[in-house]
Amino acid sequence: MQVHEEYYLSPERPLSDAEKKLVWQKPASHKTSEEERRISKEVKRNWHRGEMKIANILLEGDAGSGKTQLAKALSANFGLPYTKVTCFADMDKSDIIGAILPVIPSEQLEKVEPVEQSVLKALYDSDGFQSATSILMETLGVTQEQAALKMKQLMKLAERHTDGEAVEYRFYPSEIVRAYQNGYLLEIQEPNVIRDAAVLMALNSALELDGSINLPTEIIRRHPDFIAVITTNRSYAGARPLNEALRDRVQHSEKMDLPGKEVMIERAMAKTGYQDEEVLSMLADAIMILDAAARANAIKGVAGMRSFFYWTDAVAGGASAKESLYYKVLYKITTDSEEIRILEEALEKHGLLTRLEAVAGGVKKNENPTMTPSKSRQGEI
Repeated sequence: MQVHEEYYLSPERPLSDAEKKLVWQKPASHKTSEEERRISKEVKRNWHRGEMKIANILLEGDAGSGKTQLAKALSANFGLPYTKVTCFADMDKSDIIGAILPVIPSEQLEKVEPVEQSVLKALYDSDGFQSATSILMETLGVTQEQAALKMKQLMKLAERHTDGEAVEYRFYPSEIVRAYQNGYLLEIQEPNVIRDAAVLMALNSALELDGSINLPTEIIRRHPDFIAVITTNRSYAGARPLNEALRDRVQHSEKMDLPGKEVMIERAMAKTGYQDEEVLSMLADAIMILDAAARANAIKGVAGMRSFFYWTDAVAGGASAKESLYYKVLYKITTDSEEIRILEEALEKHGLLTRLEAVAGGVKKNENPTMTPSKSRQGEI
């Protein structure tokens, strides 16, 4: 476990055992980027400077450029619990602040369908540490958007089964409120997809350094340790840009691109244990060429670091470099035949398709393998 106390923001702050588990632990394969160093130093330097404090950070770039990995690394560096919310188009204010749910009496609860019973019991038995959405995601094994929809259905269901009696109501905070009130590092993924202006206004208000959130039960103030890391994909033609008011509340922004070739190779070695620099250099060249070609031809998919890691891992495991190029990289970018042809031509222009044919199972033909058994396949690829 790597500890980076030089960047801790509140070293004297006690965390509960549950909160300690939320502080991200860097795997041995993690390589510190320039963006990580820069943000960590800037936030630490300005942490006690009042209006100059940096507590809202924007990471904007293509899918697979390392935005979420960087957000998690900041959790480790700052010593703050990490959590996230993934935004979706039809978010409403209850998804931002939480929801009030009637507590169905036990005799009425028996009349409810078994699935709803299990979810409601999980909610009623919760200790308030988890948000309602995360409880539903865990209980039902669904996405955040599906959990939000289910919560709205449960609210209507609960109202029907209270029979007009005196009802006990409980407020279930959102993941945003939980992080906001308790001082966590919250990754807000893709807020640019939100359609409802009122939802964006609520989010904008919360991100003020001295902001607050009006809950049905109380007004809560922003915890001094709360950090919002907004991660969003770079806009493509026709995509909705990030709300300007939200962008204006950011104190530090990073443009996330593919890292340099040397860094790509170093990270792939750490992730996969594969050590043939010549082959890795060839794979990295292909990823960079495909990334540039996709941009130049308005192909919406991206060739990012995830594709590079999984492609490297396939080659290290014995797959043909050229064959695995398709199912590890190209088909993740697009399955359109014309677009694939464009990408193939870009590789051929640089002689890479021919060179990749000479790599079978991570070994240049007629050469000995240079892969070493990995002890560093830790963490997420």
